[in-house]
Amino acid sequence: MVSPLELKSRWGTRIYWAVFAGVVLLFTLVFVFPLYWMVTSAMKSGEEIAQMPPTLWPKDPDFSVFADAWELFDIGLLLKNTLFYAIGGWLFTLAVDVTAAYALSKLRPMFGNAILGAMLATLMIPPIVVMIPAYVNATDVALFGWNLLNSPWAIWFPVAANGFNIFLLKRFFDSIPDEILEAAEIDGVPPWRVLVSIILPISRPILGVVSIFTVVMVFKDFLWPLLVLPDSEKMTISVGLSQTAGAVGQNQIMAGLVIASIPMIIVFFVFQRSIMAGLTAGSLKG
Repeated sequence: MVSPLELKSRWGTRIYWAVFAGVVLLFTLVFVFPLYWMVTSAMKSGEEIAQMPPTLWPKDPDFSVFADAWELFDIGLLLKNTLFYAIGGWLFTLAVDVTAAYALSKLRPMFGNAILGAMLATLMIPPIVVMIPAYVNATDVALFGWNLLNSPWAIWFPVAANGFNIFLLKRFFDSIPDEILEAAEIDGVPPWRVLVSIILPISRPILGVVSIFTVVMVFKDFLWPLLVLPDSEKMTISVGLSQTAGAVGQNQIMAGLVIASIPMIIVFFVFQRSIMAGLTAGSLKG
């Protein structure tokens, strides 16, 4: 749109940076404003939340509402439950997806491409379409007859096999030079030892991405935990907040949502470099 010659001029440079800063600021406000609105609404009274026109900052901020929300929603128990499900789902995801991606990438089984294609095809199926069959299977696991309702296995099993994670891992494993594995094979190292001692240490960036995706998915999921964990003592935080929302004020609901958002915000800021590094990984050269 603008020639390099015009960009090098004094006014061209100023206009370029002004437009760039304006676009960045606009998109930052678009993404940050909902979070700001949630935090400030939590500190308002119910009347001020319903006030028209709305206020951008509470007239009399009330920070005690966060302590009230913690007690009313029993957020401590909900966070503990959700963290337990997230850690279990993370472990199962690494165990299943890493081994599947390693087998498809380096062991190259018969019909491996067809198997990978079938896995990727599942990504085109809307999750709501398979919700009823998945629930039926959870209530009566085929061949074993297990009932997984009100059990963490109902969360861990569906999370473990994820076609997108397998695809990401396989693409990264494909970039690892085969010469490294061939050298290990000449030394008599078994395939499982190659995976543990060679592949996994090299694959830390993509493992970090898969781990973050899995933990975030368990934290934010709502419909599936609502179906398979009806016991109030075993609910996740997203389900627990919704079940109690009708009996408390809007400011307390907002305070509960703020507290529930804090773990994921911390995860993002701590691991944002790992997210970017893992998503851009795959260019390893031998």
